[in-house]
Amino acid sequence: MQENHDIKLSKDIVLQFCNKYAIALQFAAAVILYFVIECMARHSVTETLYFLDRSTKVFFYNCLLIFLTTLPVFLFKRRAFWRTLIYTMWFLLGAANGFILANRVTPLTGPDFKMIIEGVSVLTKYMSKAMGVLTAGALVVIFILFIFFFIKGPKYNGKRKFKIIIPCILAAAVGFYGLTNYFYNTKVLSTYFGNIAFAYHDYGFPYCMMVTLMDTGIDKPQDYSEELIKSIVKNEDDIGDTDDLPNVIIVQLESFFDPTEVKFLKFSDDPLPNWHALSKEYTSGLYTVPTVGAGTVNTEFETLTGMSLRYFGAGEYPFKGVLKQKTCESVAYVLEDLGLTPHAVHNNYATFYSRKTVYANIGFDDFTSNEYMNNQDDINEIGWMRDRTLIPYIGRCLDSTDNRDFVFAVSVQGHGAYPTADVIDEPAIDVNGAGSEEKNCQWEYYVNQIHEMDLFVKDLIDYVDKRNEPTVIMFYGDHLPTIGLSDRDLKTGSIYQTNYLVWDNLGLKQEKKNIYAYQAVAEMFDRMDLHAGTLFRFHQNNKKKGTYLLDLQTLQYDILYGKEYVYETPGPYLKKDMKMGIDKIVLTSIEKVSNAIYYVHGSNFTQSSKVLIGDEAYPTFYLNDQTLLVTDYEYEEVELIRVGQMSNSGSKKFLSYSNPIIYLEQKENNQDATITD
Repeated sequence: MQENHDIKLSKDIVLQFCNKYAIALQFAAAVILYFVIECMARHSVTETLYFLDRSTKVFFYNCLLIFLTTLPVFLFKRRAFWRTLIYTMWFLLGAANGFILANRVTPLTGPDFKMIIEGVSVLTKYMSKAMGVLTAGALVVIFILFIFFFIKGPKYNGKRKFKIIIPCILAAAVGFYGLTNYFYNTKVLSTYFGNIAFAYHDYGFPYCMMVTLMDTGIDKPQDYSEELIKSIVKNEDDIGDTDDLPNVIIVQLESFFDPTEVKFLKFSDDPLPNWHALSKEYTSGLYTVPTVGAGTVNTEFETLTGMSLRYFGAGEYPFKGVLKQKTCESVAYVLEDLGLTPHAVHNNYATFYSRKTVYANIGFDDFTSNEYMNNQDDINEIGWMRDRTLIPYIGRCLDSTDNRDFVFAVSVQGHGAYPTADVIDEPAIDVNGAGSEEKNCQWEYYVNQIHEMDLFVKDLIDYVDKRNEPTVIMFYGDHLPTIGLSDRDLKTGSIYQTNYLVWDNLGLKQEKKNIYAYQAVAEMFDRMDLHAGTLFRFHQNNKKKGTYLLDLQTLQYDILYGKEYVYETPGPYLKKDMKMGIDKIVLTSIEKVSNAIYYVHGSNFTQSSKVLIGDEAYPTFYLNDQTLLVTDYEYEEVELIRVGQMSNSGSKKFLSYSNPIIYLEQKENNQDATITD
């Protein structure tokens, strides 16, 4: 009894001490937690100590930010529970950021929370199954412990003085707001992140996370008015000769750039022989992109729309924000107005970066994702589809109409994570010079992927050239790979520059020129003597104007967030009723094989095709593009049968369906099944 009494007395003393000095202890915990968060982000205690010494004000500002989020706990009796929950959430965010930075250059940002589904599906490329199971198990255990802690944890039994607590919390928030503005004015902090990775390094994870969550969209320009917009676009050229436009193909190459620009790498052979040869004959140069190591879709956005990401919030993805709800002028809409049919092709799944939604809002008639490709097993060593799989589907787009076509193709083969051990049995290119065996393995894997992509570039050009149709193809890399490059490692001097190449069979003049992604289509159009599209014409006519960038920001605001004064009638572009897949999936008949096993016949099936009986999907096996095998189906009555294309994202959602048919099995004389439309 005495021992229990002593234990209880000790607990009471500890609780009294904690309650008495709660504010100080809570702030101390915030300081320790933030130090740990930065250690995880920088992967180094030494680097974190250096950050504390070099940027002491920024360090303690972030401590105050975490501390401020914990102040509401004083409103509750279960303070210990809520305090622990908040600190655990911060810790998990910091751990997630550290894990992400171990695999890519771009840190965890606010927009990443809008891409949780995509993130989970890509996670398997960066995390082993065992680690994934352990992580999921740890989260379950944490959840159970929190439930137990909420029920059994200590409660504050004193009187809660709300008349004091609430004003103090509000005063702390106002004071923190004032401190933030002071730090802005004295340049201790900034809301402009020219390089988001560097910004996190300079300003700390909590602050940058807050900015990327709250700072979105484009700021309304001063003196925004119809008169201002009309003055910006008043001197535009005629469209040009549109009587016999060529096919236009734009190919975005995943993580592609010229690795011979890396100072320390050595190669057994030229990794990009075709690209280097073509660059001597056709227009090429450096391609300045808005992202490094990730954020593919932001380079895509700049290229397709002619808009610059610099005017959006830090870490923002328009494909995950405004373009999910709003249509926007793009190269697809512009070329369609001139008679070309717009198509999109991507050898990854359709919902990644919301492409299935956004492509309909930026003018594509159809979208062939990997769910609509029957060569899904042509994958590289870590599971990404090879880029050569795109060629037949680009061809189908060109074959699908009698007129000229615009095809936008997005590749995926060069995607990470890049293995730190040898995974290629007989690499075409040997690579060394990276400084460690693991880095050499990563570079060798990556270089051999883009070596195959280089072959894809040549094969696509040869394929198109044999068609004898006038065609222009622009290839470009979306960003550098995530292998820890810095500006000083590159002969170009910038980690924001990839490479581009414009091939044509029109005899266009060759030019060596470095361009920005948002200027690329305008440059290509200019070379074709084509002057169409609001922003593309604007770039052609105003690049040397002193107010060029300010006017670009104004136009972007007007088109996406303003009243669309730039158009004669607001909202000229309507969302497309976009078709998934270039070829329609058709269901024709069902054939009974044995009890519970059936053949399903039709056309254009793929490995993603699943048989639905009623609304239930049954186990389906792909035999070929005309035959599926369905099992576990016990016929009971007349059934409605469809074939659905299941998303490869892991969500088990369907992207589209075939025509339905009515199935009626005749059992009496054991005849084949009969089908009624």
